[in-house]
Amino acid sequence: MKDPHQYSKVPKGRLSRLSKLGSLASRVATGMVAEGVKQLASGHRPKASELLLTPKNAQRVADQLAQLRGAAMKVGQLLSMDAGDLLPKELTELLSRLQADAKPMPISQLNHVLIANWGEDWQDKFAQFSFYPVAAASIGQVHRAKTKDGRDIALKIQYPGIGESIDSDVHNVSTLLNVSGLIPKSIDVSDLLDEAKKQLHAEANYQQEAQYLKQFRQLLSEDARFLIPDIYDDLTCETILAMSFVEGIEIEQLAKQSQAVRDEVMALAFTLLFKEVFEFRLVQTDPNFANYRYNLTTHQFILLDFGATREYPEHVSEGYRQLMTGAVKNDRESMLNALKQIGFFHQQIEDVAQQAVVNLCLEACEPLAFNGVYDFGVTDMGKRIRDAGSALSMNSGYWHTPPADAIFLHRKLGGLYLLAAKLKARVNVHALFQPYIR
Repeated sequence: MKDPHQYSKVPKGRLSRLSKLGSLASRVATGMVAEGVKQLASGHRPKASELLLTPKNAQRVADQLAQLRGAAMKVGQLLSMDAGDLLPKELTELLSRLQADAKPMPISQLNHVLIANWGEDWQDKFAQFSFYPVAAASIGQVHRAKTKDGRDIALKIQYPGIGESIDSDVHNVSTLLNVSGLIPKSIDVSDLLDEAKKQLHAEANYQQEAQYLKQFRQLLSEDARFLIPDIYDDLTCETILAMSFVEGIEIEQLAKQSQAVRDEVMALAFTLLFKEVFEFRLVQTDPNFANYRYNLTTHQFILLDFGATREYPEHVSEGYRQLMTGAVKNDRESMLNALKQIGFFHQQIEDVAQQAVVNLCLEACEPLAFNGVYDFGVTDMGKRIRDAGSALSMNSGYWHTPPADAIFLHRKLGGLYLLAAKLKARVNVHALFQPYIR
């Protein structure tokens, strides 16, 4: 993080952010022309889609969205995860790069943000303050500091202008992707983008996130397997979140640990998911691996980020209980009724299409239905789900927009499956779900 080339100033104004996207469109068009000339010279007559989806063009899109951060970067993340089975492979791979850390803002810009929130004398509050962030993501970056009264804290500091740019960024990115042809015209992501706006406004409100964090601390207060930081209200405001600093290693680094450790971590992750959906009806829906840590000494699963927390109504929570129970018992009629209760099929959709969605749910619930230890390291479940989802969405008679509650919960579940596969974990998910079967 100390290399100045790793910093990137966050453009604040609407026009400066729009001009960034405008220059991107120009570079994509220029790249198309250059690629077209090259292919024609070699005797190949390319299609327009082939020219748009060159690796260089897709990389330009990903790089620009990462530089803008905020909603622009987050839209790219949402598309790469939610429509990943629908988008062309080249675009999916490069959008997935947006899941990685963004470049942090320069120290001068950071200082302006701190002065705006805490005043000119903000440094008087601290005995130590590291200007080099320990993490940087789409909406903010995290710094470690020590207060003069001895508290070891982590400060999540929001990039300037992010909250005000959300609506225009989402609109601009949507327009760019549609006009450029980088998203097929048959795919309607408007509902997803509307939900992205709502979710991003919630994520940009750090005082609201602080309340969710406190709520989760209370809900998990009697379960020592989970660790959630304290909130320091005296330093927290709408764009700065002050938490106690907790020691732990990044969850992805556990791939080098023993099988027992990897299995235990994923068992805790699935245990938490079931608690969130069926007991709390409060789900942290962001599947980003950076939201989790693990303490190898205390064997605690650490939860760090609650910006994407979503409250679930009882009928949706109970709908998922019925859906998963139906999958365990292979009761297709019960699953179909559960999907309708959750909010699927509110549009006219053929019976055969409804059954195809049930089939897709059966694939996704395979770890729950398997009565024993499920080996995520050897399964091809992810590929089967992608193939089935892609076939379903490409049939115009089958296409429908899932309810927003489902989209965000499926992102969370898909993220856990991805993490379990990455760690090659073996988990008896069936046994973990048993207490919730009705």
